Amino acid sequence: MRIAAIAVTIPKLTHYTIPSSTIINPLKLNENSEFSWTPLKHDSVLTHSNSGKLAKHWMEYQGINNWEGLLDPLDDVLRSEILKYGRFVEAAYQSFDFDPSSPTYATSKFHKNSILTRSCIGETGYKPTKHLRATCGIQLPGWVDRGPSWVSTRSSWIGYVAVCQDKEEIARLGRRDVVIAFRGTATCLEWLENLRATLTCLPDDVVNVVGPENGGAMVESGFLSLYTSDSDTCPSLQHMVREEIGTVLQTYGDEPLSFTITGHSLGAALATLAAYDINSTFSDAPMVTVISFGGPRVGNQNFRCQLEKSGTKILRIVNSDDLITKVPGFVIDNDDTEMTSNQALNVVGLPRWVRKRVEDAPLVYADVGQELRLSSKECPYLCKEGVVSCHELSTYLHLVNGFVSSNCPFRATAMRVLYKHHRQKLGSY
Repeated sequence: MRIAAIAVTIPKLTHYTIPSSTIINPLKLNENSEFSWTPLKHDSVLTHSNSGKLAKHWMEYQGINNWEGLLDPLDDVLRSEILKYGRFVEAAYQSFDFDPSSPTYATSKFHKNSILTRSCIGETGYKPTKHLRATCGIQLPGWVDRGPSWVSTRSSWIGYVAVCQDKEEIARLGRRDVVIAFRGTATCLEWLENLRATLTCLPDDVVNVVGPENGGAMVESGFLSLYTSDSDTCPSLQHMVREEIGTVLQTYGDEPLSFTITGHSLGAALATLAAYDINSTFSDAPMVTVISFGGPRVGNQNFRCQLEKSGTKILRIVNSDDLITKVPGFVIDNDDTEMTSNQALNVVGLPRWVRKRVEDAPLVYADVGQELRLSSKECPYLCKEGVVSCHELSTYLHLVNGFVSSNCPFRATAMRVLYKHHRQKLGSY
């Protein structure tokens, strides 16, 4: 058993930015230029030739078998789908008003029906059906309200729900897909919630269907607060998600259906909580899948067990050089499916009193789902980038687009790696 921890310095509060040269679409890397993207449309040779494969095996691509055989090497159909869901997160960022001086700060700049078109992410075949907002639950002193309004903004636009309506896209997917997309941290109070790293028990209304005994499932306090808190003028994110999912099930419940929840950074954590909540609330819920980009840890090992029992499928895209994916708290590598209250932490080299403190501290987390691990250092275009850029969504989509396999980490370096392996093989004869 191994224990690891990391401490990071919170970066300067800045809004999410995207280089003008990296407009996010289903992407095709032009390896002759340093950092160039061109759209990969559904009617392209690659996508068209594999469209039948996706429709026939869509449950495998949604993780029914935990993406076995699809991640290393990365299946091209899965790659295209991951990039597609990354575009939906990109639309959430593009729609958010980051300007503190704007009268519409922390809201969506676009009307619900035009989120996807005005975000310049291209045709998707999906129609947005609901705006989503998250509310901070931190109790602030009264003097904060006398400062700038953007400092004390409690409720902010966090994402949206979109339902696939295009007949050709439904045929390509093999089902009607419903997307819930969440952006990452943007407001001051969201940053404060992120810092509430201690674990807290899930409330009863989140675990009432999975089972009355949640086995000690705990999640990060700040993430849960953002998901469940409400205000006099804004219902909780949890309430809005449940309401919209109920409507979708009433409307489309008789046809093949999937829920795909995607997000970046804080949005990845909220996506995990929303997926678990949907499976816990709706006994007739279809397959629920999370595609997360650069997400922090969310809960403890018993939470991971409850996620697995609920049937929630999670694909975490992780950049090895991204510090956010290594926080909060500690991680214990344990192959057991359950953790008992008297289970000791066999951490070689740590004094007994340290192990006891770790056992008692509400900071022991567990990674969830299946992991697609990438690395900026393996990309010839990103290897010299800084710490902050390693966490950006555009970096993640660039890495997904270029990743081949663990032996050939990036398309631009694949031939060099293959040549090296070939020389090593010849040398062994």
